[in-house]
Amino acid sequence: MVGAYARPVENRSAPHSAPRTAAFFDLDKTVIAKSSTLTFSKSFYRGGLINRRAVLRTAYTQFVFLAGGADHDQMERMRAYLSALCRGWNVDRVREIVAETLHDLIDPIIYDEAASLIEEHHAAGRDVVIVSTSGAEVVEPIGELLGADRVVATRMVVGEDGRFTGEVEYYAYGPTKAEAVRELAASEGYDLDRCYAYSDSATDVPMLEAVGHPHAVNPDRALRREAVSRGWPVLSFTRPVRLKQRLPALSMPSRPVLTAVVAVGAAAATAGAVWYAGRRKRAARVRCI
Repeated sequence: MVGAYARPVENRSAPHSAPRTAAFFDLDKTVIAKSSTLTFSKSFYRGGLINRRAVLRTAYTQFVFLAGGADHDQMERMRAYLSALCRGWNVDRVREIVAETLHDLIDPIIYDEAASLIEEHHAAGRDVVIVSTSGAEVVEPIGELLGADRVVATRMVVGEDGRFTGEVEYYAYGPTKAEAVRELAASEGYDLDRCYAYSDSATDVPMLEAVGHPHAVNPDRALRREAVSRGWPVLSFTRPVRLKQRLPALSMPSRPVLTAVVAVGAAAATAGAVWYAGRRKRAARVRCI
């Protein structure tokens, strides 16, 4: 199943020698501050895919999602609503709208803390995998923007006319996420005991249980209770920031290089000060003559 749904993105890393490790990230409210799918509702409206009433309903759904997360029943209602909503949408048009508005809508709501974690995992030689219940047409471009190596996402059935039928081909949710993680680990050679996972929702407990280093991020109440009882780290991400406005730690020189740069700078400053003092003395002697 994973072979069909764990899509590599253009950032995919080169093959590594075994054993390998990975960091699995839920997307909504874990890496970005909102629901990825619902964030595009106004763009879909301007693109002629939905009406104003649908925009208002998705705005309300976004509010409920942000206020307290979504339990299993709410997620099922959201899935049914979005599946019916996208029935008849032209898939290529959806991808065009997402590509045109991705940076304006998603870039400003990426958590700085999550972006730093992604950088740290890559620096440690781990693959980064986004595992999201949102649709692949939205998640895959976001994964590429984030520098992820692979994406696991919900996939809708596309008819021969290139339009969504409203049926779900693969639903990346709950235990299915954990199955995808295990199957991807088997196919890619990941040592799950050494892998990491991050999520905000209790519905992702199966995915968190599948790895040796689970983390609760901005957890809902149920996941917070679970994390406390199991001794899982609880992280708080609060700083959405545009990627271009960040100063990634990985872009800084290594400590030996940085030390050398500082030493050279100090030497240059000292030489400059000596030159300037000597020049002032010579000027003083000229004035005296």
